[in-house]
Amino acid sequence: MKISKIISDLRDAKDWNQSELADQSGVSRVMIGKYERGEAVPSIDAAKKIADALEVTLDYLMGEGANSKLDKKTVKRLHDIELLEEPKRNILFDLIDTYIRDAKIRKAHAG
Repeated sequence: MKISKIISDLRDAKDWNQSELADQSGVSRVMIGKYERGEAVPSIDAAKKIADALEVTLDYLMGEGANSKLDKKTVKRLHDIELLEEPKRNILFDLIDTYIRDAKIRKAHAG
C-alpha cells in the first residue's frame, strides 16, 4: 500500500481531518494534503512526526520492513513481553500460540 493511502486511512481511523493531523504532527496541512494525494513524499523527519501523531511506527507508515504491519501499541506490548521473566514469557507465548492455532483451525474449516 502506498504511503498516501496509509496516511489517509490512519487519519480517517482517528476521525481527524487534515488540519487536525497537521496540528497533531506539526506538519503543515498543505503538505499533509500533498502526501495524501501522492503529489509529494514526506521527508524522514515529516514521516516520523506523522507516524508519532498517528501512533504507528515509521515502518508501518511506510508500509515496509519487518514491523510494517505493527502499530506502536503492538510493538510496545512485544517489547514488554520480552522484559518478562522467562517462565512467565513462555506461559504467555503458549497462550498466544493456542489462540493463533485455534483461529487458523476455525478459518480452515470455515472456508
